This record gives sequence, C-alpha cells and structure tokens, in this order.
Amino acid sequence: MLLFFSSVFNGISIGSVLLLAALGLAIVLGLMGVINLAHGELMMLGAYTTYVVQNGFAWLGESWLEFYIFAALPAAFFVAALMGLILERGVIRHLYGRPLETLLATWGISLILRQFVRSVSWNFAIAIGLFCLLFFGSQWLLRRYTQWENIHKRAIGVLSVLAAGLAITAGVALQSQEFLAKPWFGAQNVDVTAPNWLRGGLPVGGFQLPYARLFIIGLTIVCVLGTYWFLNRSNWGLRIRAVTQNRSMSSCLGIPTAKVDALTFAMGSGLAGIAGCAITLLGSVGPNVGVNYIVDTFMVVVVGGVGKIVGSVVAALLIGTANYLIGSGVMALVFSDWQAIVDFFNFFATTSMAKVMVFALIIAFLQIRPAGLFPQKGRS
Repeated sequence: MLLFFSSVFNGISIGSVLLLAALGLAIVLGLMGVINLAHGELMMLGAYTTYVVQNGFAWLGESWLEFYIFAALPAAFFVAALMGLILERGVIRHLYGRPLETLLATWGISLILRQFVRSVSWNFAIAIGLFCLLFFGSQWLLRRYTQWENIHKRAIGVLSVLAAGLAITAGVALQSQEFLAKPWFGAQNVDVTAPNWLRGGLPVGGFQLPYARLFIIGLTIVCVLGTYWFLNRSNWGLRIRAVTQNRSMSSCLGIPTAKVDALTFAMGSGLAGIAGCAITLLGSVGPNVGVNYIVDTFMVVVVGGVGKIVGSVVAALLIGTANYLIGSGVMALVFSDWQAIVDFFNFFATTSMAKVMVFALIIAFLQIRPAGLFPQKGRS
C-alpha cells in the first residue's frame, strides 16, 4: 500500500505538469477554437529560458542559484507569451475559422522552432535582428514620409526581399568567425539543476514526497486559481468570455476583438512557458521536450471538455495517475492474487504500452461522452 500511495503521488505530480500545459491549450482551443500544434514548442522555449536564467544567476555567484527559479518563472512566461503574440499577429489571425489551415500552419511553426533552437547562434541572431531592423524600420519611414496606403502591397514585397538578402549576406559573412557561429544550445540535451531547497523530500510514513514535485503541484494550484480569477473576475476576462460567446455582438458593443484575440493567445502561450519551466525540475531539456507532452495535453483538453478549466483539472489528474500506475507496474502488484490480471497489467507495464492502454480507455470513454467530462451547456 505504501508503494501504491507513493505511485499515486507521483502520478498526481505528472498530472500537475500536464495540467499546467493543458491550461494554456484549453484557453487557446476552448476559447478561440485554434488547434495549436506548436504548443509543445512554447513549453520548450520556457524550458530553455529557465536554462538561460540559471546560467545568468550562476555567473553572478553560487549563492544566487538558490533564487533563480523565482526569476525563471516570470521570464519563461514573458518569452513564451511574446512568441505567442508574434505567432497570433503574424499567422494565426489570418486563419480564424479555418481549423485545417491552422493545424498545418502551427505544425510547420513547431518544426521551425525546434530547428531554431538547434541552430541559433550569435551570427544567426544578428542576421534576424538586422532583418527586423531593415524591414520594420523601412516600413516606419515609408509610413511617415509617403502615401503608404497606395504603395504598401508592392513595398512590403520589395522590402522583404531586400531585407532578407542583406540579412543573409551578413549572416554568411559572420559565419567565418568561430565564436559567432557556435550554436547556443545545439541538438543535445542541457541540464537544469534545481536549487538546493528543492532537492530531497518530505518524509511521510514509509516514503518521501520529493520537494520538486510538491513545488510543481503548488505552482499548478496557483496557476489554476490565477487563470480562474482572470477569466471570471477581471475586465479583460469578461471581454474574453464575451468574444467567445458572440464575436459579432461584442464587436458592435465596442470590445476590441483583435486585442482580445492577441491577449488570449499570449496568455495561453505564457502558461505553456510556465509549464516548460516546471518540467526542467523533472529532467534534462532538449529541442524535442515539447513533443513528449503535446499529445497528452490534447487528451487532457478533449477528455475534460473543451474550454472547461475544471474538466482540465480532473482529466489531467486522472490521465497522469493512470499513466504512472499502469506504466510502473504498480497495478500488477495491487492485483497480485489474480494471475490473469497480473499478466494483463505486466504486458502494459512500460511507458509506451501504458500510453496505448490509456488511449484505448479514452477512446472508449469518448464513445459514451463525446463532449468530455464537463460538456458545454446548450439547449436540449
């Protein structure tokens, strides 16, 4: 029984990570109807931001490493939210109401972000900065001193080609400098070390509750309560819910729907960044870290009920606990008196096979309740 309760706790901690990731996805998918396959890569950006903040605090001194996590959490939120805002303004806003195109576009963005993390270096960053300076700076000058409305279509095409050509030329020229061409992260995983006060565990009975997992559970509770308060008690939360229910009427009443869309997507992306910061406490960080969570995150949102925070909470805890109990072989020990059941659970007692069984259970569940645990209210 001690092993069982220890496994339940570990499953709840895994479910807390899934819930952190699913919160942002529930907002984007449930409130905006956008299928964002790049959500896992936003988690990855949050994880790498934590790694950079840790290195910055290590440069300040060994004693500063005890506090880096408190700076990493807002930094991860800000970086992921900024990337989400750029994606919404640059790509997603042109695809609302077209789920297939949105799915393909965000899938392509996820591939780009993964390769960006593998390849980014100083010369790459300088080339991107130069492109942005030339492209947007030229637009600002043309808007100020010309009749922009009459020439903007042709001007954007010409400016993008010229700025890209100059940026690529500068990047190739700097490639010969070894210290500028060296990748910041590379394709290999990087390690993020938890502060000393998050190492070890709290002894309870015959087993320990790891401090890192307790911290993740506490962080998840704070994020859930904060998200609930924002959506139900703040003015912008009221605007978000209004646009969700009736976009046309909200626009007629003076609600800036474009700003609401951008804020919603940025908030969902920022929550993914916090989830990325949390997963650094559980293992190393690599370009594919988000891929390990994206499928489970979508399962949480679908099983809980699209757009329902309470449903996401329940579904995340159930899926996380079921995955761990089945994959760790604990269920086989619980039913040790029935050999047939033991053989059945031993067959699924691996991480990959446990996911297969959980998938099968979810498919069976959705046949009975296709709208999830907490479906949207509607007229019968």
